[in-house]
Amino acid sequence: MNAATGTRHLLTCLLAYRLTRRHAIAVASPCRKRGGVARIRAPTAAPCTRWVTALTDRAVWAGPELDVFSPPGDSRASLDISRSELPPRLRPGALGVLDISEFFGETTGGVRTYLLQKARYVETRSDLRQVLVVPGAQDSIHETSGVRCYRLHGPSIPTQKPYRFMLATRSTSRIVAHERPDVIEVGSTWCVPWLVHLANRNLDVPAVWFYHSNFPRIIAPWPDRVGSLRRTASQLAWRYVRRLSRLVKATLAPSDFVAAELQREGVERVQRVSLGVDLDIFHPRRRSYAADTRRALGLPDGPLALFVGRIARDKELDLLVSSWPEIERRTGTHLVLMGDGPSRRRLQRQPGSERITWLPFESDRDRVADCMAAVDLYVAPSSTETFGLSALEALSSGTPVLSADCGGVFETVSRSGAGTHFQSGNGGSLTEAAVQMITGNLKQLGDRGRPYVEAHHGWDRVFDRLFGVYRTILDQ
Repeated sequence: MNAATGTRHLLTCLLAYRLTRRHAIAVASPCRKRGGVARIRAPTAAPCTRWVTALTDRAVWAGPELDVFSPPGDSRASLDISRSELPPRLRPGALGVLDISEFFGETTGGVRTYLLQKARYVETRSDLRQVLVVPGAQDSIHETSGVRCYRLHGPSIPTQKPYRFMLATRSTSRIVAHERPDVIEVGSTWCVPWLVHLANRNLDVPAVWFYHSNFPRIIAPWPDRVGSLRRTASQLAWRYVRRLSRLVKATLAPSDFVAAELQREGVERVQRVSLGVDLDIFHPRRRSYAADTRRALGLPDGPLALFVGRIARDKELDLLVSSWPEIERRTGTHLVLMGDGPSRRRLQRQPGSERITWLPFESDRDRVADCMAAVDLYVAPSSTETFGLSALEALSSGTPVLSADCGGVFETVSRSGAGTHFQSGNGGSLTEAAVQMITGNLKQLGDRGRPYVEAHHGWDRVFDRLFGVYRTILDQ
């Protein structure tokens, strides 16, 4: 594991704070009133470009999730959310949550899936409404039943593509003031916490922070084995985490592993909220046509192992790629990697990578589910996962999981009994665990996953719990 990624993440967070603060001062200074507070009118501003686009349910949910909030034929490139008229609030009187995150891109995974699944949940419940605020290539506004999405123009983050910075302080303030949510959920650690802090100064809307990325551990995956420089960087990152946690009413942790670590590092008001899986899409019935799926994807016969996700250093795929030639030699198991990210080209130059099947990012969840059910084993090598949504989808599909012995995936595998683990960061341990698992009874392991997921991780159960947390905070 190369800790440079974690260090870059910390530097990115600090840079984001400076950029957001500097941008806020620049935006606020022309309209500063008595008392030094910038007051931005939310409902209308001239000249205006109307929002006009409303998506039908079919247009929103029938196509690939990538296009959920990007309707065909949308030509409103001149829309400026910082100045244009904003549409009337949806579902007046409903409990409203505003989700804002930079972890939402064209080829990203877990956080994007979580936000879109929450939108589906809200859409079918007339007593709820959701506002999504995420970055995009240009400003745009889209909506479906009870759900509105604002895409705010932001520059790409050079080392974290396809993620984008969110620097639109005026636009964010206008959205929060106009939409008047009951709760704000912060979903990333770069500019977003400070955008919300600035937008919320005069409104005092309760905010929570969903801890999707455990970046202090990315800097130092094994704190007892690192040098002083990396340990110091990790300590600075934890100081930043504690600072952010004081801006919100609760920090939401997706696993007991993360909740315990947050509390151990001095974060207060931690709430455990798990993540879920679409039980209808990720289903073992897809295993009945696995051979057809393999042919369609150009995958070979014989045992197959799979990883699905963002191809980045924090996923510890270097370890997987370097270990797999020996596993393949001893078991004949072929490795498949599906996804995109900043490390993909580098990994494809690594020795042994030519024997791996590299599939692109897939936005169609049905195709992802077909692939999950067509393989024999799912591998989750990262020791820093806060939860590991793709691994849960594999279990829901009847596919057993091999995980590192640390992090959110390990917790799921241990509780379900639907897999095994290896020593984090140890290629030899990964090899032996994979060989033992592949030469054992994979079907028996896989059969344990589905009942566990059904009992604990349906999305309705997850969001019932989450909105219960929101209501508890509001009652306080």
